[in-house]
Amino acid sequence: MTSSTIFSGVSPISLPPAPTGGNSPLTLRDMLFFIRMRWLWIAATTFAFLVLAGSYVLTAEPTFVANTQLVIVPQVSGSEAQRAFAEDAFIEGQLEIAKSSDVVGGTVTALGLDTDPDFVDQTPSLQDRAKNWLMGASSEPDTASQEAAGAGPRDRQPQQQIEDGRIRDRAIATLLNMMGVRRIGSSTIIEISAAASTPQKAVDIADTLARQYIQKNIAMKANASRQYSEWLTRFVSEQQRGLAEAASALASFTSNPRDQFKLAELQSATDARRTLYENTLNQLTEAKQRITYPVSDATIVSRATLPLSKARPRSTLIIAFAAAVGLGVGFALALIRHAGDRRIVRPNQIADAGGLPFVTLLATSRTSNGHSARFLAAGTGNSTAAAYPVIPGMVELSATVVGLRRKRRVVIGIVAVNPGGGASTIACELAVLSSISGAQTLLIDAAAQKSSLSKSIAPHSSTGLVDVLDNGELIRTAALPLTPALKFLPLGKVVEVSPAIRLSSRRTQLSFAELKKEFDAIFVDISAFSASPDANAIAPELDGVLVVTSHGHTSIDDTMHVIETLRNVGAEILGAIINHAPKRIES
Repeated sequence: MTSSTIFSGVSPISLPPAPTGGNSPLTLRDMLFFIRMRWLWIAATTFAFLVLAGSYVLTAEPTFVANTQLVIVPQVSGSEAQRAFAEDAFIEGQLEIAKSSDVVGGTVTALGLDTDPDFVDQTPSLQDRAKNWLMGASSEPDTASQEAAGAGPRDRQPQQQIEDGRIRDRAIATLLNMMGVRRIGSSTIIEISAAASTPQKAVDIADTLARQYIQKNIAMKANASRQYSEWLTRFVSEQQRGLAEAASALASFTSNPRDQFKLAELQSATDARRTLYENTLNQLTEAKQRITYPVSDATIVSRATLPLSKARPRSTLIIAFAAAVGLGVGFALALIRHAGDRRIVRPNQIADAGGLPFVTLLATSRTSNGHSARFLAAGTGNSTAAAYPVIPGMVELSATVVGLRRKRRVVIGIVAVNPGGGASTIACELAVLSSISGAQTLLIDAAAQKSSLSKSIAPHSSTGLVDVLDNGELIRTAALPLTPALKFLPLGKVVEVSPAIRLSSRRTQLSFAELKKEFDAIFVDISAFSASPDANAIAPELDGVLVVTSHGHTSIDDTMHVIETLRNVGAEILGAIINHAPKRIES
């Protein structure tokens, strides 16, 4: 018996019979109950995700992003629709040029990023090692080291060049992942962004990428002009020879003109040759000018500025995402736990499964001085109701139990499913409240396994239930008066067979029929069902049995086993009590 506990806030709940088919609809009350029951799972999971997110935010290296903007002037001609299409194609091409290995590689060389630890990680991470192992590339470093070790002095320089090339390629690949090039809307402005571990480094990389892109654009135009100039030079030479031949033919024919038409034809061919030669010569001059002073198609309109805050990690977004994921995972885990939890937490679990007329919740409580309530001691001599701890809520339970007797004297047994369920305390409190109502009440301790009532109320009694079973006349001295309306019959000394089993034989000097002539209500404390067979033996002799379960500890399967077993032996189950319920559940 849990004598250190006071039960208060009792809420006897009369529940309708369970529906014969189909599932009951989910109500708001069910959802609120689920949240009250499983809020700790949800809160713990959310807190765990927030801790992980906070750890990442605090330990992750911050990344700053700087942006440089350039305006591109496309050199296109044609109709308006043709120019729009050509401009889009031209700008898309420029975006790819800005991301080319020449531009990125020039930035790496200009800033010395191939020696920066942020871009060249000499020690591969665990993820990289696992990836290399899965791809079968784990033997490459060993092979390279063996080749380097076995190479002579003449081969060391090429090996070093190969290693430098690998480092540079790694830096280029890292920078490609940390930069971005995009077109702003449908304008001719492109934006080059660069990420780095410090604001100044991000600014330097963004500006250098822009300058390298412009240099690449100028070099491409200069190279194109150079190739065009070389072709024009050859073409001018050919035109010069053709013009000389045409002029020579015209001079030869003019000295001896025989055909005026032929003369005009030669004159026209010579003039056409001279015009073509002069135009080609002018184009060659312009091409050489473009080679000596090339102009880029792009111009920087906004240089990168120092970023005021980090771009990554995004603390607010990460924390919000972690909270949302934590809530979702917490709800999922809570639902799984709730669906697979067979412990008793709600009255309708027993009422629906066992078809009981009522199920009562009893909440644990403490007295105002911080100490637990104790049983009344025999011989206190106080006959006032104030001598007994009138516990709030137990009055409703007592009224419900008394109402079940249907205006007749009853013997009610209280049995817990498992030890420690609080059946002894409930039996004592029901007896106290019954006596306070004016009914002549007898409280019997028949819990042979653990006689908590006898030890608490009458620890020094010399006779008890065991003695009365052998001699019915001893009932007058063995039943100890606690109040004028309440008597207590302690257990006595059990030798072999428990009193409950002896009472079931109906061959003892004590019978409940005789006791009901003197007492209006008799409450019998019985040993826990799982610890003793006493309940099966004595239950058929009683007018009804109250089954006591422990909230959050007793399973519905064990409770139904007790109810069905007691019914099979002929006992009448009056109802069930869910003991030790938290205040939030009882309310």
